[in-house]
Amino acid sequence: MRPGQNLRNNVSEGGVTPLIGVFDMFSASVAAQHYDGFFVSGFGFAASYYGLPDIGFIAWPDIVNFVQRLRLAFPQHHMLVDIDDGYVDPEVACHVVEHLEAIGASGVILEDQKRPRRCGHVEGKQVLPLAEYLEKLELVLQTRRDLLVVARTDATEEAEILRRAEALAGTDADVILVDGVRSADWIAKVRAVIGDKPLLFNQIAGGKSPRLSLSELERLGVDVAIYSTPCLFAAQSAMEGALTALKDNDGRLPHGEDQVGVAESLLLLEQNISRHHPKPALVGS
Repeated sequence: MRPGQNLRNNVSEGGVTPLIGVFDMFSASVAAQHYDGFFVSGFGFAASYYGLPDIGFIAWPDIVNFVQRLRLAFPQHHMLVDIDDGYVDPEVACHVVEHLEAIGASGVILEDQKRPRRCGHVEGKQVLPLAEYLEKLELVLQTRRDLLVVARTDATEEAEILRRAEALAGTDADVILVDGVRSADWIAKVRAVIGDKPLLFNQIAGGKSPRLSLSELERLGVDVAIYSTPCLFAAQSAMEGALTALKDNDGRLPHGEDQVGVAESLLLLEQNISRHHPKPALVGS
């Protein structure tokens, strides 16, 4: 089944589809042990690839190349890709969509921010005029063949949030995201204005949105949950702890049954080969 339709079917089956934010091939390798869906997070990719905050530094060929490597290693995983504002111009947005669909991405998120853009959970966001964003979104929708498209608004004023959410629901976008929503009550308000259109919720540690379980989100009418940064923040915390311990122990490496070593790491990485090149069955087996 085509990746876009596969994700679309999963979203329509009921319950909440969780997609885990990955920022490099190693984080994806770990996440794949637990979940069958990835979110290629702009926050995580900007941090990992550039060492910079998610404020518009990402170049579209870099994200396309990353997704291509992901798809090679993880042929069956859902892959929803954050393409920010489509890299400014509608023509570029459509070009990126064509590339991502050709290499097997499942879907994209297109936001209505204008430059300079910001992470959806920080202050200072500005949005394009609604008509301008809808024109860009419509061109992307006409360009995609199968790709699932999430229409995202970063509006912050309450009346404007609902106005934009309703307008986005009236398009052929597959899913609606209001980023940085601040309460469960506001999830319910958005749900009410978008009708039967699937709803996506994004929560990030330290962000503006409440921390809700999948069962709580399902009761609120959410269909997709993206977790942008658990891998990234866990990696930062673990690396800080490991290097502090190394320094405190005069450079002596830790030893213990709970420590990952060469064998465990290789076992994880070898799966990225075997998913595409399964070992042949033994003769007579």
